[in-house]
This record gives sequence, structure tokens and C-alpha cells, in this order.
Amino acid sequence: MGKLSTHVLDTMHGKPAEGVAMRLYAVQGDTRKLLKQAVTNHDGRCDAPLLEGGNLEAGVYELVFEAGDYFAGQGVTLPEPRFVDQVVLRFGIARPNENYHVPLVVTPWTYSTYRGS
Repeated sequence: MGKLSTHVLDTMHGKPAEGVAMRLYAVQGDTRKLLKQAVTNHDGRCDAPLLEGGNLEAGVYELVFEAGDYFAGQGVTLPEPRFVDQVVLRFGIARPNENYHVPLVVTPWTYSTYRGS
């Protein structure tokens, strides 16, 4: 059975991003359904997979990371409005029996992601 996991790396400070709030949604057309809320731990990860086993289904998902709030909490002076604030990653899962790792690499000025396993 597959699983969905994530982690956040703060490349401005060169460390895992502890304390980033996030939400996971299932997306169908214009409708989003909240599936889970979590906050990253000391290693920038969630304590458990976001979804796993029978709860991981083929479809479209969104992860919303509160990156701007994280950097403000780190004492970073940010412009208003923030350049990077909420980071929304919309992605598809085609094979729910596989592992999907969707990390966020972020600074106040840029972000990226990739599919890990």
C-alpha cells in the first residue's frame, strides 16, 4: 500500500523548517475537501504520513503550506504583501499503491518541489 508524505526545508537558514502549518485537500473540479491539518516537527516532517493505505486514492490533491507565517516567526523581516506567503502545491496521484513524497524547499523569495518516494 502506498503513502503520501512531505517535509519542508528552509534554505534561507539551511535547516529543516520546524513549525510550518499545512493543510491537505482532495480536489474535485472546483471543490476542495479538507483531509488533514498538520505542523512540521523538528526535522521539518510530519510525525506520520498524510495519507496511507486505503485512504490514499488516485486523484488531485493540494498541499497548502503557511510559509510566510513560518518566516515571520523566525524573525525574518518581510514586505507586505509577502512575496511568498501561502505556498499551494497541486499535484496528482495516479498510482495510489506507490509512495508519493512531496517536499517543499522554500525561502521568503522562492520555492520548489519534486516527487520523491
